[in-house]
Amino acid sequence: MNPPPLPDQLQDRLDRRLAEEQRQQRLPSVVAGLVRAGRLVWTGAAGVTTGAEGVAPSADLQYRIGSITKTLVAVAVLRLRDEGNLALTDAIAEHVPDAPSGDATVAQVLSHGAGIGAETGGPWWERTPGGTWPELASGLAGPAVLRPGRGFHYSNVGFGVLGELLARIRGRPWTAVVTEEVLRPLGMDRTTPRPVDPAAAGYAVHPWAPMLLSEPEHDAAAMGPAGQLWSTIEDLARWARFLYAGHDEVLSADTLEEMREPLVVDDRPGQPWTGAHGLGLQLWNLDGRRAFGHGGSMPGFLATLQVDAASGDAVVVASNTTAGLRGALPTDLAALLHEHAPVTGEPWTPANVSAEVLALTGSWYWGPQPLVVRAETDDALDLAPMSGAGRASRFRRRPDGSFLGRDGYFRGETLQVVRDERGRVTHLDLASFVLTRAPYDPVDPIPGGVEASGWSAGRADRADGG
Repeated sequence: MNPPPLPDQLQDRLDRRLAEEQRQQRLPSVVAGLVRAGRLVWTGAAGVTTGAEGVAPSADLQYRIGSITKTLVAVAVLRLRDEGNLALTDAIAEHVPDAPSGDATVAQVLSHGAGIGAETGGPWWERTPGGTWPELASGLAGPAVLRPGRGFHYSNVGFGVLGELLARIRGRPWTAVVTEEVLRPLGMDRTTPRPVDPAAAGYAVHPWAPMLLSEPEHDAAAMGPAGQLWSTIEDLARWARFLYAGHDEVLSADTLEEMREPLVVDDRPGQPWTGAHGLGLQLWNLDGRRAFGHGGSMPGFLATLQVDAASGDAVVVASNTTAGLRGALPTDLAALLHEHAPVTGEPWTPANVSAEVLALTGSWYWGPQPLVVRAETDDALDLAPMSGAGRASRFRRRPDGSFLGRDGYFRGETLQVVRDERGRVTHLDLASFVLTRAPYDPVDPIPGGVEASGWSAGRADRADGG
């Protein structure tokens, strides 16, 4: 179902906020879009200077997206894992023997926890023509910056390593892998390794004068997986939709959920954490709202893709400037959308639940603690304390009749339904815990047994008895 059009007043506010950013931050041009229910519901553009011919900024104008490239490379790597060509726990050296910090795992490189240096050993790679993989690898000899697994250290070089991994396993360049396996199925025809007209020219803006300097554009070669790609607002909107909902031809929703899980926190002593990294994705905690995506920066260009984890609403922004675009812009655009066009959510509708699953609902007890089981659907259960905080999880039904924990304390654990010889449910077995219909029911196999005298007034009874 298509989302309703945004109110005119909201579109005016969004246009004004984008124009304000272009004017105050002296951006040659800036383009942006908002995505809801997988569709662009607003696009905006401000500025006029995009190249020698003065092409107007628009949703179909290419901008270099910098490190957003890393998210596409990560998806291609996860496809290898899902196909059984590698494991995330594999050491990088198993697939790229001459890689720096080869004892780091694939997952650690994807999440910037491998301790690989941030940049190359040669000149500023973003402004100079790229070299071959052997040239890159030979310039990185030496110890890691951090021990693998020690903590967060952002590494552009790490994604150069992943691009080489893709090339060696697939037998063709990483650009061909990403184009054929990711971009083409998603219809992202305006996302390319090099600019294809119409495309914006990249500029540096003089800090003290209203003047521009053209930034160089080149093939980053072995470092390309760190930030090579060019794209448009329309294509980035397609990418945002995919990162939230998945696409069966590219990557399953379950694997995308795995990518969005925080693995390495960007921890700064004395401050609450607001950023982390999953498998190729940046994660943000924005005043209690979780978001995922990535930022991008290359000389002459800045970009951001940010998806609200709860609603799937997304904001995409691109500008042709080396510096100046504020991180507050995508946050402000998303906040305007949530404030003036809030998502009401889907209406509640009834659903059929089998008698077998319905028999599992209602009150249960973990020892003396009351719990409640609710059926979300015939294949999904929700377990939570009857009141207050405690161990809560959602479960997905398996073909054998057991349930697998999807989140919370019991994530990955199995809930077994135990029945008597007549098929009546007697108790639930959950990670060695026995859940019963009555607190410490003596007729059930409570670990450690239940005192034969049963429930009593405790010390008072014992004193009266003697």
